[in-house]
Amino acid sequence: MALERTLILIKPDAVQRRLIGRVITRIEDKGLSIIGLKLLQVTPEISRLHYAEHVSKPFYPELESFITSGPLVALAIEGPEAITVMRTLMGKTNAREAAPGTIRGDLGASRQMNLIHGSDSPESAQRELAIYFRADELVSAPTLLTSVLWAKEEQ
Repeated sequence: MALERTLILIKPDAVQRRLIGRVITRIEDKGLSIIGLKLLQVTPEISRLHYAEHVSKPFYPELESFITSGPLVALAIEGPEAITVMRTLMGKTNAREAAPGTIRGDLGASRQMNLIHGSDSPESAQRELAIYFRADELVSAPTLLTSVLWAKEEQ
């Protein structure tokens, strides 16, 4: 099984609520590797690149206003089936409907201010990672835990 990479954004609402450490702990506890991490302020230009498919939709101005409202943390995550694993760990988009045990289910209460973003497909992950990280900013290295986290055929 090949490793996947995905983009995770800890959104401005989570940063304001000081949840960065708790979210990162959940990711690391799941056995995924953080191969890139940065705190940044999203500009309207970055927002339009990231949410290109939504720019012409009526809700886009509010989305841009939210994502540019304060700093966020961009993470590049790597691991077996990282996209699916992270989307399951995040929980449903509407935090009021997200299952207990998920990041949104445990820490969120809103559909719009839902704490975290994760790429939804390998194609989206590749496109989104390129918006937030240069190739030389990603550091992938096996950890000593690899052999106890996954079976050999999953690595």
